Amino acid sequence: MESLTRGGTRWKRFAVVMVPSVAATAAIGVALSQGALAASFSVSGQQFKVSTDRLDAEGFIQYGSVDAQKDGKNVPVAVSAFTNAKIHNLCQSVVVPVPVFGDVSMKLQAGGGNTPVEAKNLYIDLDQLNADATFNNINIGVAAGSSSKGPGIKKGDKADPGSFAQEADSATLTHVKQRAWATTAGTFKLSGLKMSVTKGKSECY
Repeated sequence: MESLTRGGTRWKRFAVVMVPSVAATAAIGVALSQGALAASFSVSGQQFKVSTDRLDAEGFIQYGSVDAQKDGKNVPVAVSAFTNAKIHNLCQSVVVPVPVFGDVSMKLQAGGGNTPVEAKNLYIDLDQLNADATFNNINIGVAAGSSSKGPGIKKGDKADPGSFAQEADSATLTHVKQRAWATTAGTFKLSGLKMSVTKGKSECY
């Protein structure tokens, strides 16, 4: 009976932690689809991994910024922003450590069929990126606040308008693997959306 009680306690703790996370994910999806998510917010302090086979975008800018964590710490990031993007075979994963129960992985997948994920005014705050990339009409070394090819600096970002940035009319990235702190978009249409929650570590890469 003692082992059963302990097992029940673990699942209760798991539910307490994960149910709000799943609810928050659903709420964010609704907010993104309506373009209502605030551009400026505190990041959780936990990184997540994102991979995709191919990203085709019109309007690109990349600049440096700082994300503020809830505890007040600042995290330096590179912000990659796209005016319009189509993403093939998107995967996003995060591993949540749950006291007593252990690691729990939440994985989201979409755009795996003939219909890609579509996003408008997409901003990705990242600190690591591996990919093969092609840029059309690229300008390297422009002032972030003077860019005219992408969606511009995100409202609320701690970015110096005079700081180094690069921009391009369009961009194609393949075999993408990145580690991010936050993603925001005006709209985010996820075709063939699948979400799974599993015990242990189950990441996109």
